[in-house]
Amino acid sequence: MAAGITDLSAVRRPPETANGLPNAHYIDTRVFEEERGALLFSQWAGLAVAADVPEPGDARPITFLGMPLLLLRGRDGTLRVFQNICRHRGMILVETPRKIEGAVRCPYHSWCYGTDGALVSTPHVGGPGHNTHDAIDRSTLGLIEVRSHVWRDVVWINVSGDAPPFEVAMADLIARWAEFEQPLWHGGPDSTITLTVDCNWKLAVENFCESYHLPWVHPGLNAYSRLEDHYHIERPGEFSGQGTLVYRQLTNEEGQTFPDFADLSDRWDTAAEYIAAYPNVMLGVHRDHAFAIVLVPEGPERTVEHIHLYYARPDTDGGLRQRNTQLWKTVFEEDIFVVEGMQRGRHASGFDGGRFSPVMDSPTHCFHDWVAGKVDAWRGQPHAAE
Repeated sequence: MAAGITDLSAVRRPPETANGLPNAHYIDTRVFEEERGALLFSQWAGLAVAADVPEPGDARPITFLGMPLLLLRGRDGTLRVFQNICRHRGMILVETPRKIEGAVRCPYHSWCYGTDGALVSTPHVGGPGHNTHDAIDRSTLGLIEVRSHVWRDVVWINVSGDAPPFEVAMADLIARWAEFEQPLWHGGPDSTITLTVDCNWKLAVENFCESYHLPWVHPGLNAYSRLEDHYHIERPGEFSGQGTLVYRQLTNEEGQTFPDFADLSDRWDTAAEYIAAYPNVMLGVHRDHAFAIVLVPEGPERTVEHIHLYYARPDTDGGLRQRNTQLWKTVFEEDIFVVEGMQRGRHASGFDGGRFSPVMDSPTHCFHDWVAGKVDAWRGQPHAAE
């Protein structure tokens, strides 16, 4: 019975008395599968970014928590997410990223699908030379589409199909960053970072949420954006993170900076914010650039971080872009030993989940409380006992 795997009652207490999530939530395969449904398939989770398929016909296969998916931009320019399987015998359709010149063709029996997912061809399905059969209704056998939405270039998916509309589920975060509702330009190949980390994906979220670790883990950042310059961001049940009142723009040798996003209020002259949008997307905004991090779990103790940098205009200086990418890569790499160290620590049988500083750790506690609440609710549903 899934309800017996862990006791989460201590996690849901106020931060003054709460414990963190039990070890099993980081190392146990049963809990990992449970969280797959409760946290990642039933919510709006991040899958990729729209910049991965920029042109009509671009296709990218992605395995997300064991499910084969296909990110596909249709001839009409619409980005869709499908299950990457043929409706005939479940064969994988696309093995590597490529351009779909005609149709998506199954390599097994050559059933073909349009870039909108419609089944358009079934060769010899009624016998040699007969490409139709009354039992095969093409109109009902298109690719299985996964509910998706693009916001801040992140492709969000709801595998279960029953989450509230994205605009409702993320309404508070969208409103918080309403000033940034304007075009984003991906910096291109030199603005993409991929890190494979030996930790549970939740530890990456927890670390991102808080600024408590800055003086010791990020001394370079802390030299100008000090711990006391930071503030907490918390929306229980939705997101949490941190902001800073001190942001210093990057310059090149000539003193040039990246162009600012248009019409921002004065507060963004010196401020920046970093928010974890539950479950697995981490976002940052600054006056002159932004980033998105999509966490793809590959098991209880392995996570791939896909990091993308964005700008207000497409014609930013390439050298400055590369310098900015390297700076952020250094920051994100500084966190690796921390999350991997905590992961190893979760194999200590005496660890009770740890405690929270009510002053410094409340954004992390906010995330733990969300996880515990969603898992408890999941366990209360019939499928939890299947």
